Amino acid sequence: MRLLEEPLAKETGRMTLARFQEQFGILAHNIDQVMVTSGRTVRQALLGLFCQGHVLLEDLPGVGKTLLAKTIAQSIAGCFSRIQFTPDLLPTDITGTSILDMRNNRFEFVPGPIFANIVLADELNRTGPRTQSALLEAMAEHQVTTDGTVRKLPRPFMVIATQNLVETYGTYPLPNSQLDRFLVSMEMGLPTAEQEVEILNRSEHGSTTIGPVLTVDEVVAMQELVLEEQAATPVKQYIVNILAATRTHPDLVVGASPRGGVHLLRAAQGWATFENRSYVVPEDIKEVARLVLSHRVVDNSSRATAKDAIGEVLDSVQVPL
Repeated sequence: MRLLEEPLAKETGRMTLARFQEQFGILAHNIDQVMVTSGRTVRQALLGLFCQGHVLLEDLPGVGKTLLAKTIAQSIAGCFSRIQFTPDLLPTDITGTSILDMRNNRFEFVPGPIFANIVLADELNRTGPRTQSALLEAMAEHQVTTDGTVRKLPRPFMVIATQNLVETYGTYPLPNSQLDRFLVSMEMGLPTAEQEVEILNRSEHGSTTIGPVLTVDEVVAMQELVLEEQAATPVKQYIVNILAATRTHPDLVVGASPRGGVHLLRAAQGWATFENRSYVVPEDIKEVARLVLSHRVVDNSSRATAKDAIGEVLDSVQVPL
């Protein structure tokens, strides 16, 4: 079987690969009006949006994690909500609750902030495990169950969570079951000297404001186009071999699960679409593997070691020809 497939003249409604590139360029340019960061960082964050996944932003305070999340949300003409996670936050503060309507003598459900297209979970690790778990069903199944009733979340639905790596006082480490719900985890990184000057220039006279450039229907059509990306059997076998190598790596106590492989393929499909291709190649998998797998494995010391271990795995697994 051939590794590469010929590009297909595919279409999802009115969305084509060429149209995807046009819309993606408009979105990236809009984000660039506010964010001073690399185009690669923006691409990595947008994987969550177009691959129907969620993004975990981990880094030092003040590098733009919350700003990136808000800018992506402002670029989409959908519903946006922000949840500031604190120790006293309750699960019903996220999912919603039923309130007695005295006039009609019945309970009415009042939706919580989770019922939005893009949800910013700011400093997720500052609330307790009970409240953190309120996100599990929503992130995994795009639905919320309250009072025995299943309520679907809108499309698109995406959670962008942030946490500061240097502050541990008063925080609750995210359990593996929570981390596994995120498609990618990434760091912003410190800006270069030139970028810091540009940040000062943009903030000198106040914040830059932007408006939406994509509708929710356009985002959904772009998500469906990503799902049509072709992956040949050798590419899928390459993913399986990578997963197997993480389970035997000496620095990793727990390797990647089969769900990690599903998310790795999905992220590679998204990256292939970003690259204007209708098929996945091994290079796409290498581009996203650290983002997708590093938070799903358990290492002997720190998460930095996990990323190094994933890099060693990628170097050791034979690339299909």
